[in-house]
Amino acid sequence: MPKRRQTRAGGRPRSGGQRPRGTSAGRPGSPGGRPIPAGRPAPAGRPGQPGASGTRQAVERFSARPLVFLHQLPRWVLLLIVLGLLISGFAVPGLIGAAALLLVAILLGWLAYLSWPSINASGRVLRVIALACMVVIVVWQARR
Repeated sequence: MPKRRQTRAGGRPRSGGQRPRGTSAGRPGSPGGRPIPAGRPAPAGRPGQPGASGTRQAVERFSARPLVFLHQLPRWVLLLIVLGLLISGFAVPGLIGAAALLLVAILLGWLAYLSWPSINASGRVLRVIALACMVVIVVWQARR
């Protein structure tokens, strides 16, 4: 199969060595083209915090595959799963509804734990409040 020539917006062919806009120099994924925004640390060679405890490093290693899997899913899939768990958790009284809400609380707590070092104080407070509200709702639902 013959290779198609790249064309510009007007249908004119590109010159031989010209790259399309927005691509970086070098290999794909290399940090050649885009500058790092101010206030953000440079991406590290591997994930994790340099001075993290052994427990945090173990949780981050354990969480790497599930996070990659969740990242590869279309965004609407996780939204539908969480929404379905929330709706069924509120609709079904008793322990079954509480179990569905507990799954949402576990997901929320897991993501809050992983994002904890990279967020500011107000973000941390909001995550703690959201998790505490979920726990209260789970207990309320279990007693219903």
